[in-house]
Amino acid sequence: MLVAVGKMTPALLSAVSRASRRDLFVEIVRSAEEAAEKIGEEARVLVMADGLVTTDPVMDRMGNEGPEALLVTDDADSPAAIERLDMRDCWAGVARISIGQLKQIAQMPDDYDFQSALLRVAAQSGADHVPLTASWLRSGHAVEHSAEGLAARNTGIMAALTERRTDWADRWVFTRIARMVLPELVSRNVPGWALIGVAGVLALLSFTAIAYDWEGPGLIASLLSAATFATSGAMAALRGEERRARAIEWTLLALFGGVALGCGWMERMRLDTTTPLVLAAVALAMQFLIERAPSRHRRWWASPSAHLLLLTPFALAGLIQFGLGAAALYAFITLAAAVEGTREKA
Repeated sequence: MLVAVGKMTPALLSAVSRASRRDLFVEIVRSAEEAAEKIGEEARVLVMADGLVTTDPVMDRMGNEGPEALLVTDDADSPAAIERLDMRDCWAGVARISIGQLKQIAQMPDDYDFQSALLRVAAQSGADHVPLTASWLRSGHAVEHSAEGLAARNTGIMAALTERRTDWADRWVFTRIARMVLPELVSRNVPGWALIGVAGVLALLSFTAIAYDWEGPGLIASLLSAATFATSGAMAALRGEERRARAIEWTLLALFGGVALGCGWMERMRLDTTTPLVLAAVALAMQFLIERAPSRHRRWWASPSAHLLLLTPFALAGLIQFGLGAAALYAFITLAAAVEGTREKA
């Protein structure tokens, strides 16, 4: 991927560095001539307009083998319309050209606008016109001409990335928190390790409070830790760090396990019975199996975040043993549904 820019900024360098972590070679070029030198002779080149926001179906269609092509729209008022090609069509932001055409643009005077020169060369070569479909337009294909529009699009993308877990607790509680704070954290370039560190400290405070027989404050601290972990997972997904995002999801399970077993142990000491500890261990074991279930998770299913929300009111009321029983029962019902779903899929 070659990024053609006139001015380098720290934010752009950071974005290029993040993109390069995803097994993608990204390099910045200053001119069409420099770009042509970095591309092989037999290559096909996809050119995307500045400010373009598009989707996979569009890129799959334009990236197919074939002659030179221009994505076009016949609606001059469309949010995808950039520059008129003829009496009927406007360019919609994506072009498939040959390396020879890129070299033609590189030979033009420096004061030529790269985009206009590209369209002129492609149109004169008889490039195919690929019409922008209504479904592509509805799915979000557009060209944003303002910083405010791009910022709004960016916020929408970040909101979508918070939907990694679909259970009710994450969707209605922790995801909403991540949506509120993630844009601010990204704009301030807060590193992912900082969020993980804060979440880890909150988790330790939770375990410490439970060890001192303060289950209520301990559960509240665990909710704050889970919210911070959820936000860091969304940030990792945004930056293409899929391995870290998956590791954070398993960390949430470990957080629930530590809280449940800690509460179970304290109840064992207080009530002189192993039942609360056994309930905690059973809930943790079944939740581990749920996380590994191949069937698609449903909204009402148990999750580490849901268990923490379920345990909190019981802990605040001093009835944590009943909360552990409810968590074990919730996990058992969910696991039964997961097993049934796996059988139906098979």
